[in-house]
Amino acid sequence: MGKPTGFMEFGRELPTKRKIEERIKDYKEIELTLSDADAKKQSARCMDCGVPFCHNGCPLGNIIPEFNDAVYDSNWEYAYQILASTNNFPEFTGRICPAPCEASCVLGINKPPVTIEAIERYIIETAYSRGYVKPNPPANRTGKKVAVIGSGPAGLAAAAQLNKAGHWVTVFERADAIGGLLRYGIPDFKLEKWVIDRRVRIMEEEGIQFRPSTNVGVDVKGTRLMEEYDAVVLCGGSTIPRDLPIPGRNLKGVHFAMDFLPQQNARNGGRPVKGEEIWATGKNVMVIGGGDTGSDCVGTSNRHGAKSVTQIELLPMPPKERHDSTPWPHWPMMLRTSTSHEEGCERQFAILTKEFVGDESDNLKAVKLVDLNWAKAEPGKPPRFEEVPGSEREIPCELALLAMGFLHPQKEGLIEQLGVELDERGNVKSKHYQTSIDKVFAAGDMRRGQSLVVWAISEGREAARQVDLFLMGESNLESQELGLLNLATASA
Repeated sequence: MGKPTGFMEFGRELPTKRKIEERIKDYKEIELTLSDADAKKQSARCMDCGVPFCHNGCPLGNIIPEFNDAVYDSNWEYAYQILASTNNFPEFTGRICPAPCEASCVLGINKPPVTIEAIERYIIETAYSRGYVKPNPPANRTGKKVAVIGSGPAGLAAAAQLNKAGHWVTVFERADAIGGLLRYGIPDFKLEKWVIDRRVRIMEEEGIQFRPSTNVGVDVKGTRLMEEYDAVVLCGGSTIPRDLPIPGRNLKGVHFAMDFLPQQNARNGGRPVKGEEIWATGKNVMVIGGGDTGSDCVGTSNRHGAKSVTQIELLPMPPKERHDSTPWPHWPMMLRTSTSHEEGCERQFAILTKEFVGDESDNLKAVKLVDLNWAKAEPGKPPRFEEVPGSEREIPCELALLAMGFLHPQKEGLIEQLGVELDERGNVKSKHYQTSIDKVFAAGDMRRGQSLVVWAISEGREAARQVDLFLMGESNLESQELGLLNLATASA
């Protein structure tokens, strides 16, 4: 414990943000990395709890009190070693993770929690600047070949771990650049793409092969994968978006969020934009869906120069503080204001979209909405709502973006060719990450459904260990799931 009284002396301070009037003119990252002095102060707030609930809150099981202590002592390399032992990509989680660890921080019971996410980013950026992050290829190779399908955080984590175990790993990606959702889903103002490129270069030097612009199932058939590789890991995303089949859905100007966001990432990277270009410039924009993807649409629309941006949500407004229904250390259901909301957005809750209204040329000109009253949910029954009489209205809108989540992975192509079983939600069914076909494994959104980047990394790591066990009969790869099991056994 670096400073026993640190949590009493120092308050929670978040990283500095670029000024709104400056940042909406470009796509550079909004939040800056902590300074040395600020990182030491924030790490000093960690109480080194006897039972650190932050471990359980983090899907990766990051050893948080120990790396906080190392930061406070200016032991930068040791802090990096601790963090890297459980997290392959702290530069990603330190930027775009919602930090469930902070929601479980013991200090958060009656004070603002430790700024764990910002400290993670500080550690990894310090490690890069001091030359601690270096290629570390395995000393020995097993001769086994593994194909990883998808280069998002789950695929990259699985590839890194399998390569560490000594297997020859090839990562296939159908987009023209590596990164999956990190590349073509997360806006640059949250994660600049040089961060991905920096990590991919290291992984290449460690012996991992990357094959972008390769649509497995089309360019490479599933039968060929099964013939050429000893194991296959399915790490594609949950890419089929939830639609809104209401009158006017086919009007020009109604698009899925994931048709809109990747285009701007492509422009920023100097890559060609696929399909009809979608711009918010000078338009009244309606973002339908209140989650992170919707927030990203808000930020991008503001940078395009939208006339107005409105974000609507079907559910009622969450409470502004932690509610009794989600007590510590659970993830709190509460209202969150993103950096995109700070830049300008009208947010409306308990709103149902009734119709998209078009003009004589089938261009979207308005959205018909109605307010909702939500009844208190009865035990064992889903919540019910009813429309508020007389609240129906039309809102001017020339661009509607559907950001209501995702249903399941794409079944056409590889999944159908392999013939793996699916679960009741349409995701790839697995037991200990192994599918109904022995040598085929699954991880990330394809297996568990739409989730967080930190969960994707955890899934990739756990799947890699199961693949290693399958190929070799034993494995020295770390396992968060095994660690939690051992902890529970020891406690018992």
